[in-house]
Amino acid sequence: MSERDGRRSALGARSGDSSGAAGDEPRSAAAGGAGKPEDGFFARVYRAVREVPPGRVTTYGTVSEMVVGHGKAARTVGWALRALPASEHDSVPWWRVINAAGRISTSNRELPAEEQRSRLEAEGVRFDSQMRTDLERYGWWG
Repeated sequence: MSERDGRRSALGARSGDSSGAAGDEPRSAAAGGAGKPEDGFFARVYRAVREVPPGRVTTYGTVSEMVVGHGKAARTVGWALRALPASEHDSVPWWRVINAAGRISTSNRELPAEEQRSRLEAEGVRFDSQMRTDLERYGWWG
């Protein structure tokens, strides 16, 4: 078993899971409701995002791969981060997750794009004139 497979296993990825992981949570949780199981998809996303080191970024697809073993649940990773409880905004570094094009793609009022960029820049991540960051330089792949 590779180190990455071991990490994936520790985060709860299931071999052969192609469900997209959205079914792991109650519908209310996907919409930001309470009652998320501790070992459910959202909790596994939060554990994976906590691994991203300061000054680095990862993509929604990479987090999906870490959690369920494939990148097909990238959108659900976004839903999980959007539903992040306010009490965890500082302990789960949501700002380190960006889209595959190297851009910030949040439209969340509670976690605005401006705050995400500010937090990343404070950690040393730079953006170009088109609001992209260099994934070759700042990317973290688990």
